[in-house]
Amino acid sequence: MSLVNPHGGGPLKPLLLEGEALSAERGRAESLPKVKVSSREKGDIIMLGLGGFTPLDGFMSHADWEGVCDGMKTASGLFWPIPITLSTDEVVADGIKTGSDIALVDPENDEILATMTVTEKYRIDKAHECATVFKTTDLEHPGVKMVMEQGDVNLAGPVKVLSQGGFPEKYGDLFMSPKETRAQFEAMGWSKVAAFQTRNPMHRSHEYLAKVAIETCDGVLIHSLLGNLKPGDIPADVRAKAINTLVDKYFVKNTIIQAGYPLDMRYAGPREALLHAVFRQNYGCSHLIVGRDHAGVGDYYGPFDAHHIFDQIPKGALETQALKIDWTFWCYKCGGMASARTCPHEPGDRLLLSGTKLRKALSEGDDVPAEFSRPEVLEILREYYNNLTEKVEVKLSGHSAK
Repeated sequence: MSLVNPHGGGPLKPLLLEGEALSAERGRAESLPKVKVSSREKGDIIMLGLGGFTPLDGFMSHADWEGVCDGMKTASGLFWPIPITLSTDEVVADGIKTGSDIALVDPENDEILATMTVTEKYRIDKAHECATVFKTTDLEHPGVKMVMEQGDVNLAGPVKVLSQGGFPEKYGDLFMSPKETRAQFEAMGWSKVAAFQTRNPMHRSHEYLAKVAIETCDGVLIHSLLGNLKPGDIPADVRAKAINTLVDKYFVKNTIIQAGYPLDMRYAGPREALLHAVFRQNYGCSHLIVGRDHAGVGDYYGPFDAHHIFDQIPKGALETQALKIDWTFWCYKCGGMASARTCPHEPGDRLLLSGTKLRKALSEGDDVPAEFSRPEVLEILREYYNNLTEKVEVKLSGHSAK
């Protein structure tokens, strides 16, 4: 059997230039008008470069934006759950002519990340995007806040990507492209691969989810987000070290590959779960593990809204399927990890696990039960928290507080 096809049915479409074409475009880019991008847009640019957003060729038009918000498909009919847009302020936009080229610049170090031919300038109803994508317009929601604070004018058009934004230098072999993960899956003889999405170190519930997937798949790609998180989340390098230790000591050899990808979290709950499935298809994964409150934040989404949305999309929209797993926990009567589908015991017999609970306990120096996380993982995380010079308060809310 072979791996799933890239999204859209064609080949991978990486937009990162190489060799002489890259050198020539970098030289040309120096003379172009420069537009600084946001951290979220930087991640999107790099993902376009890697081919993770295959088959997109750049930032979406107004027709694409509208179609994605209202019906999860672009103007051409391609299934896509979240708008991939680029914005700027009115003053900058007024100086850009439709049909002209611009250089897109890293907000941190002024490196030119890409060039773009501007095919359209347009305004959007930001509240409409928030209401359709995030299901809320509450500014306390980090994704809503991100959209409402972006520039008032969107720029559409194809991009030529010139940089990987420092991710390979910072993360080394952890940073893998879809071409690289697919090659590794094939080298290992895998065709049925489950992706495990994480922005947290893995506790016992995460470990259980991955092992459930290994029972029915050839292997699991533990796919860590390397872009920006919210305050209080654990940095990617610490997370990767903790996951490597867990894999080394508690998983069968050659059943796990760990990799990272460059996006920022949008915290869009069900819609982001679909985006995770779209680009995991490009990375070669046939399944996406979807547990409780996937890609959610606070109590904006029901704990299993991300399960339900996979049943609501058109048949054939995705090759990558959701591997839906119920609420998981440690059951003292069962004497191990279990789920609501396998454990008959009362809530009082269960220890509910969440990444937020773990971060809160560690940040406050509290004891963490052995049933919550492996001791080798806790040792790495405690060292990180002990070396913090500035403590960030971790608040429990929504499903993580239960």
